[in-house]
Amino acid sequence: MNLETNRNEDWMKLMLSEVNRQMEKIKLGGGKKSMEKQRERNKLTARERIDYLCDKELPFVEIGAFAGYGMYEDEGGCPSGGTVAGIGYVSGRQCVIVANDQTVKAGAWFPITGKKNLRMQEIAMENRLPVIYLVDSAGVFLPMQDEIFPDKEHFGRIFRNNARMSAMGITQIAAVMGACVAGGAYLPIMSDETLMVEGNGSIFLAGSYLVKAAIGEEIDNETLGGAVTHTEISGIADYKFSTEKDCLDHIKKIMNKTGAPATAGFDRIAAKDPLKSIDSIYGVIPEGNLKPYDMLDIIERLADNSEFDQFKKDYGKTILCGYARINGWAVGIVANQRLVCKSKKGEMQIGGVIYNDSADKAARFIMNCNQKKIPLVFLQDVTGFMVGSRSEHSGIIKDGAKMVNAVANSVVPKITIVIGNSYGAGNYAMCGKAYDPRFIYAWPSAKIAVMGGEQAAKTLAQIQVATMKAKGKEVTPEEEKLLLDTIKDRYFKQTTPYYAAARLWVDGIIDPADTRKLIAEGIAAANHNPELESFKTGVFQV
Repeated sequence: MNLETNRNEDWMKLMLSEVNRQMEKIKLGGGKKSMEKQRERNKLTARERIDYLCDKELPFVEIGAFAGYGMYEDEGGCPSGGTVAGIGYVSGRQCVIVANDQTVKAGAWFPITGKKNLRMQEIAMENRLPVIYLVDSAGVFLPMQDEIFPDKEHFGRIFRNNARMSAMGITQIAAVMGACVAGGAYLPIMSDETLMVEGNGSIFLAGSYLVKAAIGEEIDNETLGGAVTHTEISGIADYKFSTEKDCLDHIKKIMNKTGAPATAGFDRIAAKDPLKSIDSIYGVIPEGNLKPYDMLDIIERLADNSEFDQFKKDYGKTILCGYARINGWAVGIVANQRLVCKSKKGEMQIGGVIYNDSADKAARFIMNCNQKKIPLVFLQDVTGFMVGSRSEHSGIIKDGAKMVNAVANSVVPKITIVIGNSYGAGNYAMCGKAYDPRFIYAWPSAKIAVMGGEQAAKTLAQIQVATMKAKGKEVTPEEEKLLLDTIKDRYFKQTTPYYAAARLWVDGIIDPADTRKLIAEGIAAANHNPELESFKTGVFQV
């Protein structure tokens, strides 16, 4: 290992260490005191519930751990969006699991909570995965009700999705381990089976205080909507248990008897480790992502036996396309190449930029993968499409549109890993969040923005200075520099993977060494949905 590789590895591992440090804070939810209060009531925390429920020998992939990060600080924060969620295995069956975190504002729903829950239901619907809800929530966070209650992508969409998933034949199981109040009461009842824990679980449209205020009736919450009431009187719930572990054990029994799903038939053989150690992946990207590097060095650390069969190897060199296997699964890889290279005409091409020939190649390759029913993996490190008169006259917009068209209409599962830059229309063409990847993850080195920070900050600063001067205000060089630095700080903060993960633009910030495992788990999930649509691209300008 040379000095530069060592430096690169130190840089990446330092960023990863900070991600892990922040993650440890997030795992505390609403804090140690709130967690202790949970245990005093004989209740497990959300993470403890998931840990007990899931098969220990198989992976649990957390989704949206950084949801709400740095948001709602005036309200005391909302770690993980007040919900712990992911994809795990219960009795050998891959499932979506969603657990309210009662330690965070009594499990109340913030706007990001709604977005995260909808994301988990989207994953379940796209991949036909069973859903297990571990319910412990006080309902909508009232101070922000206007941002979570009435709109199409708000709280009510959850119950609409319950109904849609039931019609799709997707199993839904709800275990009520705490409060389940108001509109939230519909979620467990719209699930296939409802389990309740005596003494803690309760379901009602209005609690005892509101009932007294509304109709003058005096009643305690347990009698109003506890486990005994709903299993013996109303018939709303199906099972009651004296402890949470008994309740979770019964979920395992239900999943153990659930029929095997049909599959999409994506090709898989016995997995082989890469010839190049996955642990050496940390040293590939140059510190600060400021220098070119060979994307093949990344691919050869992800692919089985480090084998990658390139498509149109000598054409459109700023995008690498080709076939590989990842943990045994056949995949088509579309990756930005950061090396400076020559085109077929002998012209120098800047790495990380999409040129006409690269876009043309990628569009054709994506269509081939759809034809062969091969899942797609996008490895993003892109600064955008090439600009200038030569590109415009060659029809870069037409070729870019061709690639975007192919990505948008692709019907095979798409998994996106944002390794470095993800700027402008390059984000779209390389299957950013707006293009429905089944799963999308970011490395600690990822940056997502409309353009690079330096260019954007200078552009914004120039506009503001020009505006001030037009109004007759003199701007000194010192004031101009201060303005530029302020804009830079704000802009760079908005490009970090933390900012993206907080808003669920990505499903998580991951350890680069876990990339191979996460891609494989994503394809395993996608393989549960046998109903692929026919691939149609619409109108191309050729």
